[in-house]
Amino acid sequence: MSEEQPNNNGQLVPENVLKRKHDLDELKAKRQSAELHKPRGNRKVFSSANRALRKIRKPEKFVVNARMRKHHSQRYNRVLKKGMQKRASKKKVIAEKEVVQETGDLEVGEKVELVKYTANSADASFVFAIRIRDGAGSPYIVQKALRTLRLNNVNEGIFLKYNESTRKLLHLVEPFVLYGIPSKATVTDLIVRRGHGRINGKRTPLSDNIIVEEALGEETGIICLEDLVHEIYSAGKEFVKVASFLAPFQFTDMKSRFQKDKLNEKTTHDYGDKGELIDEYVRQML
Repeated sequence: MSEEQPNNNGQLVPENVLKRKHDLDELKAKRQSAELHKPRGNRKVFSSANRALRKIRKPEKFVVNARMRKHHSQRYNRVLKKGMQKRASKKKVIAEKEVVQETGDLEVGEKVELVKYTANSADASFVFAIRIRDGAGSPYIVQKALRTLRLNNVNEGIFLKYNESTRKLLHLVEPFVLYGIPSKATVTDLIVRRGHGRINGKRTPLSDNIIVEEALGEETGIICLEDLVHEIYSAGKEFVKVASFLAPFQFTDMKSRFQKDKLNEKTTHDYGDKGELIDEYVRQML
């Protein structure tokens, strides 16, 4: 049997080309047949042959969630009655971190320096809070506190006036949030790059200063994005109105779905008060 066949011009056609053509013709015929015999309506929903396998939840998962709800309820009640005690200082805490800087000298290479930073938000006038956990395994009282903070979904962030009431509320839901003192550059990036406002109940991107002027100009005198940044960073008189006008910022997870599913990399839930280190977490999620 010959491996090659002549074409119309008398030239020989390789066998792999003929096999590929035969497979493509067979696939095309199957698709045409499937289109002719396709049932009416939504095939993905009503066809039992093509129905996707539902997600199976193991009994161990229910046990883990019940145990988590119990522990979070106990922690919530303890913090509500006794506070954070020694776990949260009311004084400013100064810590040091290593910063790697590249030098122009090839022999020296990189240079490591110790830089001081504020490790908590004790004396801050405002903070930026990000929700880092979903509602799985959380009791109703914790979910209600998160809704009070307007952190309804995971990977959402808001600006908060840092006073006794918000400080206590953040302590109650601390395992679910990450908060700290953002720099002015971070506040500017958040508002300019991810800023959205609540206009007529809809989430509207702040793509133009006219949107800001029409929404806040008459009541607060804020007419542009620079005024928004200044009011938030300085925690001015109109901070509450501006913060409520800004819709919760939506971020991406620190780990992509490919890293989680294929590479089996888990997101490290580092939570609580991070002080000035909140800038590093925001840069990772922007």
